[in-house]
Amino acid sequence: MSVERLMSRPVVTVELDDDLQEVKRLFESSGFHHLVVVEKKRLVGVVSDRDLLRAISPYLGTAAESARDLATLNKRVHQIMTRKVHTVPLSATIHDVVEKLMAHRISCVPVVDDNHRPVGILTWRDILRELSRVRRAR
Repeated sequence: MSVERLMSRPVVTVELDDDLQEVKRLFESSGFHHLVVVEKKRLVGVVSDRDLLRAISPYLGTAAESARDLATLNKRVHQIMTRKVHTVPLSATIHDVVEKLMAHRISCVPVVDDNHRPVGILTWRDILRELSRVRRAR
């Protein structure tokens, strides 16, 4: 089975200098757990919801929130993103993706074209969803 069939697209992207307030908004509005970081439309990193949670204050939105807590939303994507990203081409199979996920202990694999532009993203959740669908279809 090819990744093209299961990958999420279009990919939700952010740029290196976007602030974490924008990242937070995108996570809340999209329901995704990973955003692809691009520069001149080419993939340069990934930021996960876990990266965001580690970078912002846990007091945001609470009665204890202070100006210092709010300032954590002014950090930039390039400060928290993962730069070493494992990718696959459109021609990859689901087995290729599973091997990457397991070998590198990662939760997503961006799918890129020949110019390293993101065209989709595949997560372990996408694969489990497909396995569940196949099982129900039996």
